[in-house]
This record gives sequence, structure tokens and C-alpha cells, in this order.
Amino acid sequence: MPLPPLSVLDLAPIPEGGTPRDALDRSRDLARHAEQLGYRRFWLAEHHNMTGIASAATALVIGHVAAGTQRIRVGAGGIMLPNHAPLTIAEQFGTLATLYPGRIDLGLGRAPGTDGATLRALRRDYGAAETFPQDVLEVQALLDDPKPGQAVRAVPGAGTKVPLWILGSSLFGAELAAMLGLPYAFASHFAPDALLPALETYRARFRPSAQLAEPYAIVGINVVAAESEAEARRLFTTPQQAFTNLVRGTRGLLPAPIDDIEGYWTLPEKRQASRMLARSLVGTAGTIRAGLEALAAETGADEVIVASAIHDHAARLRSYAILAEAHGGLGDGSGAIEATHRTAA
Repeated sequence: MPLPPLSVLDLAPIPEGGTPRDALDRSRDLARHAEQLGYRRFWLAEHHNMTGIASAATALVIGHVAAGTQRIRVGAGGIMLPNHAPLTIAEQFGTLATLYPGRIDLGLGRAPGTDGATLRALRRDYGAAETFPQDVLEVQALLDDPKPGQAVRAVPGAGTKVPLWILGSSLFGAELAAMLGLPYAFASHFAPDALLPALETYRARFRPSAQLAEPYAIVGINVVAAESEAEARRLFTTPQQAFTNLVRGTRGLLPAPIDDIEGYWTLPEKRQASRMLARSLVGTAGTIRAGLEALAAETGADEVIVASAIHDHAARLRSYAILAEAHGGLGDGSGAIEATHRTAA
């Protein structure tokens, strides 16, 4: 059975011993690598006030990556819309689409992506999430062809029709994506519990739209691949430490791998972090292939987007190469733009 296409989700992680500039340059290098391997798209995510993530100014980082690549689609996975005025996002992504036509995606999420103090620093309020559906429609209208007498236009932006995606980790996003007829991406790489019910809801309630005739769902997973099972498990201690730190409420740079993860976390921390990381494939090409086949059979995913929080940049590049080898059907990426437009544009 053919496996679904693969894409990359990158947080521009800042590793221990590195700088934000290192992280941003590594993201662009990873995007070039993914393009050569045939991955379909390269998404970056908005996070604020996190010392280990360099993608806070997400639209700027997307431009940095798009400028260093030629074919691969680049976009947001996603923009946390409650943090922004819809017009600002339409202008930013309209500008990106003008500079890199046919290559920009705009994934929109409802969560703030930060804490309360940072939310206030962003000049937003908790109630902004309540208007998320209306704000999505406003962004969509601003990127569509302008209407006669329209008082406010996104310039650039109007007429670019940047493809919108709804992101989610619960049934709310699935229901909204279905109602609006938009493609849907589920964040099962860190919140796997509602994955299957959300996909079922999305597909059952989907209404065709001008953008999308049939439901199209992306499933997020973590992948750490290496030449040996032991090395893959060692590399995986980096995200295990990072998720343990989230459980502890601490923030920091992306940690280097360690030899004994059991000495790092307590049993309750292990249970919670492991639950968040449940949708992870770790091992050699054979192990990864088997995991992809099982995931495709279980979820019916139209596409799989992969996060790989690996400390060493060379090891991260190698992991994505092994994943492409395990997949066996990515090609050279030359058909990525056309294929994406057929399914979700």
C-alpha cells in the first residue's frame, strides 16, 4: 500500500551550546535537505517567550526558509490567530505569497501558544480565542478577491488566496475545519489522545468549499531515525527530556541526548511525557517503515507531518534521510507544488 506523503514540522529549536541564529540557519538548511529528499511542505510554528524556540516571528522565519529553497511549500503550522489581528496576518502571508507564489501555506490555531503573562505582553486577551471562527473567515476574505466597495483590503494579500488550514488537538478544530471545508492538521506529535475521534468527526461532517472538495487530513508524529536502534533511542532522549521539562514547567534550550533517561525523570513524569510522545517512531529504517504502515492503516492520513527534536544537526538531517528511505516514495520533490494544489488549494 502506498504511504501518504511526508512533510516537516520545525520549531527552529535552539540547542544547548547554540544561538537563535544557529537555529534559524539550521532550519533553512533542513528545509533545503527536505526539498532535495522530496518532502511536500515545511512548516514552522509560533511560540513566544520560550528560550529554546526561535520561530516566534513566524512569518519572518517562513520568508527566511522560502528564500533558501525553490520548490517545497513553506508555511505556518501554525499561526496562533488569537495573538493577532486578522488584517495583519493577511498582509504578512499575502506578502509571502507575492514573493514566493504557489508555495505558501497558512495554518491557523486557536491556542495562544504561550502563558498568560506573555499573552498580555502581546496585547491580546483570553477572550480573543472565542472569536477564532470569525477571525478565520476574516483572514480568508482578506486573501480572497476583493469585493466591490470593500473598505479594508490586505495589500499585498487580496487575491492571493493563500491556502488556509485549521490546526487542532481537540474536536473543536475538527468541527470547524469540517464546517468551513478546509484541510485539517492534528497535533498528535504532542497531544495524541483525541486523534482518532477528531479525524472521524472531521470526515463525517466535512462540507465541500471553494478551496477543498473532499476532506484532507494531516497527522503529526515524532520521528527519530538512526543507523541502529540503540542510537535512535539515545537521540530520542532529547525530546524525552524536553517534554519532561514541560511537565515540570521549566523552559530551556534543546538538551543534548543522555545515556540514561530513567535517571532523568520520575515515574509520574515518565508517564506524562511518554503519553504526550505516544505518536513517535524511533528506530532504524525498518522500524520506521513498519510504524508508518501501521499509522496509515489506523488513521487513513492523507499526509504525515514529522517533527524531529534532535540536538545534533547532522543527526537530524540523517534522521530525515532515513525516514525518506523508509518511506520509499518521496521522489525528488518536483511534483510537490502541483500535488498540493490538487488536494488543498
